Amino acid sequence: MSVIIALFNQSGGVGKTTLTQNLGYHLAVRQHKVLLVDMDSQASLTTFMGLDPNQLEKTVYHAVVGEKPLPIHDDIYHMALVPSNVDLSAAEMELVSVLMRELRLKNVIEPLLPKYDFILIDCPPSLGILSILGLVAATHVLVPVQCQFKSFQGTDLLLRTLTKIKKAANPHLILGGFVPMMYDIRNNQDGQIYRAMQQQLSPVGTVFNPVPNATAFANASLQRQPLAVYAPTHRAVIPLEQIVDNLEKLGA
Repeated sequence: MSVIIALFNQSGGVGKTTLTQNLGYHLAVRQHKVLLVDMDSQASLTTFMGLDPNQLEKTVYHAVVGEKPLPIHDDIYHMALVPSNVDLSAAEMELVSVLMRELRLKNVIEPLLPKYDFILIDCPPSLGILSILGLVAATHVLVPVQCQFKSFQGTDLLLRTLTKIKKAANPHLILGGFVPMMYDIRNNQDGQIYRAMQQQLSPVGTVFNPVPNATAFANASLQRQPLAVYAPTHRAVIPLEQIVDNLEKLGA
């Protein structure tokens, strides 16, 4: 059975897109068939994967609004990608009066389930309809949380949102865990926040080992590469591999 993971946090700048790309890559090199879906109109994932959003004729917008098949770009670092661009920003308004709009992404993903082991959905940093589409389509949700007080504090709202989604639209949605992002071991506040995550969030879901704050992620993105391609021995590769160890168990 395909594992569909929505990477979601209503806050921006927490490393969600970076995590999506890199986890997808590590799953792919372990011989899993991986599809990434860019549900953010900023199209950062599309750009990180080497496509120019402005040059695309078909994107996820045409699938969720026009009910067309998902446009898939194959074999990008062993992964497939459904791209996005600014057109997706109009989807929220266009879907306002659509019946059963929450199922639009789920419906176009379902025909692809036999083809992929893992489908990773990069949700936008908001609580709007595009994030809801991703969460309704998903079997699991993975939450990146920046090791900063404001980001950590926002997990209360996020968990309430997930509870509402489970109650109203996707009762089978499973919380896959929390990924502490941009962790600086030299910063006392980061350490305090990480320990608070472990204490307060562990009863709700797995708190993974933190992904370090590293300029190599930005440099890899500029080169349109996953970190393990750009810098295979970088220390941040280890926690990414550890997360993937757990993700593989979801599909067992």
